[in-house]
Amino acid sequence: MHALLLRRSLVKTHVRNPRAWRFTIVCALISCSTTNIRAQSAISSSHIALQRAVPVDGTYEQSNGSHACDRCEWTPRSSDFANSGLPPREQRAPWWSPVASFVVPGAGQIALNQQRSFAYLVAEGFLLLQAITAQRDGGRARVQYQSLAVDVARKQFGGKFPTGPWDYYESMEKFLESGAYDRNRGGAVEPEIDESTFNGARWLLARQTYWRDARVAPAASSDEYKQALAQYQAEAVRDDFRWSWRDAQLQQDVYRQTIANKNQSFQRATNLAGLVGANHLISMIDAYISVRLRRFGSTGAGVGGVAFKGVETSLRTVGDPAAGRRQLTTSIRLTTRAH
Repeated sequence: MHALLLRRSLVKTHVRNPRAWRFTIVCALISCSTTNIRAQSAISSSHIALQRAVPVDGTYEQSNGSHACDRCEWTPRSSDFANSGLPPREQRAPWWSPVASFVVPGAGQIALNQQRSFAYLVAEGFLLLQAITAQRDGGRARVQYQSLAVDVARKQFGGKFPTGPWDYYESMEKFLESGAYDRNRGGAVEPEIDESTFNGARWLLARQTYWRDARVAPAASSDEYKQALAQYQAEAVRDDFRWSWRDAQLQQDVYRQTIANKNQSFQRATNLAGLVGANHLISMIDAYISVRLRRFGSTGAGVGGVAFKGVETSLRTVGDPAAGRRQLTTSIRLTTRAH
C-alpha cells in the first residue's frame, strides 16, 4: 500500500516539481518506518497476552465466559483487574448514600448494594399507606359527627347551620343543651340562667370571676356587671349554633363515639408520620455508618471512644404468627475504640 502511494507521489512530484522528489521519498520512508513500529508493537502486545494466558504448569483455564479468548482459551480472572482502581461493587461507598437514604429510605442502601434496602422500602410504603388511611378515616369521622349534630341537635332551631370550631363540637359532648343566648330579645342582653346548659355555665363562670357574690347581682351599670357580661358574650353560643340533645340521648352517645373515633384516627396518623420520619433518619444513619466503615474501616468509623461495628435491620414476627403482626428492628453494633 505504501509502495503504491510512494509510486504515485513520485510521479506527481516529478511532473510538477522535479527538484522535490528527494523530499517526497524521505517522507514516505518515515511513514513506512512508523507503520512498521506500530505493527511490531501490536505483535509484541499479542505475544505478551499469550504468555500471560498460559500458566506455569502448561495448562489452560477453561471457561465459557463472554470475555474468554477463543484461540488460547484464556479467561480474565479477578486478580487481573486488581490494579484497575475500581473497588468491587459490594465495597463501593458513594458519599451521597446518606443523603439519598434521608430522601428515600433504602436508596442509599441500594447504592451500597445492601440487601436490607428492601426492608426500608417496604417499611416506608407500609407506614405511608397506614398514615394516609388513618388520615382519611379521621376526615370521614369528622364529617359524620358534624352531620349528626346538624341533623339531630341543631335542626329544630333552623338557620343556615354554619360549621363551628372544634371547641363548639367538644362542648356538644358535655352538655345536653346549649341554652338561649339572650332571654330578652330586642332589648339588653339577658344571659341564660339555667346552669345545666352550656350558656348558663358560661354565665355562672363570668359571675364568679367578676362579682363579689355570684348569687347577688350588682347594678347593671356597674363595672362588675359589664365585665361579666362582656366575658359571657365572648364565650356563649349564639342562636346560629344553638343545640339540644333532649329526647335524643342515644344519638348523642353515637356522636361521642364518632368523635372518639376521629381523635383516635388522627392520633394514629400523627404517630405513623413520626414513624415515617424515624425510618428516614434510621436509613440515613445506617448508610452513613456503612460509608464510614467501608472508607475508614472499623477502627476509623466512630465517635469519640466508640467505634461502629455494623448495622443490622430485620423484620420480625411479633406475638402470634397467625395475627400477621411484624416489627422492623434496626440494631447498631458498637465497640470501644482501641487506643
